[in-house]
Amino acid sequence: MTNVVSSARHERPQPGRRVRVPTYYRIKQHVLEMTEALVPGSRMPAERLLALRFDASRTTVRLALQELAREGRLDRVHGKGTFVARPKLRRTLRLTSYTEEMSAQGLRPATRILDIGETGPDARLSRLLGLGPGERVLRVERLRLADGEPTSLETTHLPAGRFPSLPQSLAVHGSLYTALTEDHGVRLAEAEETIEAAVATPREAALLATDVGLPMLLLTRHTRDADGLPVEWTRSVHPGSRHTFTVPLTPPRR
Repeated sequence: MTNVVSSARHERPQPGRRVRVPTYYRIKQHVLEMTEALVPGSRMPAERLLALRFDASRTTVRLALQELAREGRLDRVHGKGTFVARPKLRRTLRLTSYTEEMSAQGLRPATRILDIGETGPDARLSRLLGLGPGERVLRVERLRLADGEPTSLETTHLPAGRFPSLPQSLAVHGSLYTALTEDHGVRLAEAEETIEAAVATPREAALLATDVGLPMLLLTRHTRDADGLPVEWTRSVHPGSRHTFTVPLTPPRR
């Protein structure tokens, strides 16, 4: 027992002992200083040039840039390069449309429908949407943009039998919630939203102009109307470096 205690005491860091700083971390700090002298959206030097400047391998430089991208300091746009990060999009978790939220921030919202059509749900989706045997789901996959830049990838599922003309309404209004409210008489009442951490898949990275494996925020929303009926179940992915989410809190009812 005495030997074990002595060994543990011997391994403790000594005061004043110099700590070795990894090369990638020194490069990261230098690059961070560079970003502070540039305006958001400025292009950073290519990895090859940074490697020459810091006399390091491109692998080491890439590690530093990737860490800064994960922290939201840089935007690494697939096929275009690395840029000083723009201010994050501010999102509030509430029952409002993407169009309204982006417009309120002075941004130009746009939506690109990637796929829309009916499909057979699995057991979990049938339960979430309150579907009976043989009932179908309307699946809508959309790419969200703000000022021309992709911001999120959303896949929404709705009861197909309840909203047979929704594809036409969506084409007219653009906003799903507007189409549901104005053309289908839906009064949205409440939703449960869950936020999880994820990493970008190859397809998500390509659509959202980011790198495979970078951190993403995965949100799922289950919405009901004023009668308590399920309206939608939506899965959306957002690049973590480009978004900040606010959750309004209210005191509990007494």
